[in-house]
Amino acid sequence: MGGYTNEEDKVTIITSEKEFQSIKSKMMNTTSASQMADWFKAFSDSTRIKIVDALLHEELCVNDLSILIDMGQSAVSHQLRLLRNLRIVKRRKEGKTVFYSLHDTHIEQIFQQTLQHLSHE
Repeated sequence: MGGYTNEEDKVTIITSEKEFQSIKSKMMNTTSASQMADWFKAFSDSTRIKIVDALLHEELCVNDLSILIDMGQSAVSHQLRLLRNLRIVKRRKEGKTVFYSLHDTHIEQIFQQTLQHLSHE
């Protein structure tokens, strides 16, 4: 990449329009950025983090989750609905009972990597 490095601040300064356009063409579009922001917002609530953490270990029903995180079933259901809409969790019905699990292994990987990031210095 062209431009020059400001030795005092140790930053590279882009000088050409072509370089700006090259970077801009590789950036995500506004819709994707908005979707990603919404997805990360889901993890900004400690209750939802606890739900995902519990589901890392086992598929669970709302009753079990409400006991594990010490919260009412309707509040847990509300959080699960949001997580389901963002494809973080999925549900499976067995008779009258609905079981929840993580949507896919990507969720587990992202969650585990975040935990690793928080624990390393």
